[in-house]
Amino acid sequence: MGKDELRVVLDTNVILSVLLFGGRLEFIRRAWKNGRLKLLFSEDTLEELVKILHYPKFALEEEEIDFLLYVEILPYSETVEVKFRVEEEVCRDSDDVKFLECAVSGRADFVVSGDKELLSVGEIEGIKIITPAELKELLI
Repeated sequence: MGKDELRVVLDTNVILSVLLFGGRLEFIRRAWKNGRLKLLFSEDTLEELVKILHYPKFALEEEEIDFLLYVEILPYSETVEVKFRVEEEVCRDSDDVKFLECAVSGRADFVVSGDKELLSVGEIEGIKIITPAELKELLI
């Protein structure tokens, strides 16, 4: 791990935007491929990503999903064992708790999200929840 590598948890919508649409968030993919970011996943967050990549609306073939997972994501990731549990009341959307648990268990520097519910938490155990725009500022 490089000393300037940030350990981050990307919520599912952010990682989907990067993988499928690029555009204004393409800097995130470049950052993980250039060793500026280490992506952190838990079993639950990775399961959610795989499930959503299979949604019919994305019309991805199995080979495309495998490419995204095994070439674009996993080589730049670390899967963490969740050892820290977050009370569901901490976040207005209990579905977002898995990202917070992953972040704390994996000693993340940041959680990156565009989700207002998750952003409203602000910080957990010293880990700030920031927007993709804020991440971009940190990487400049």
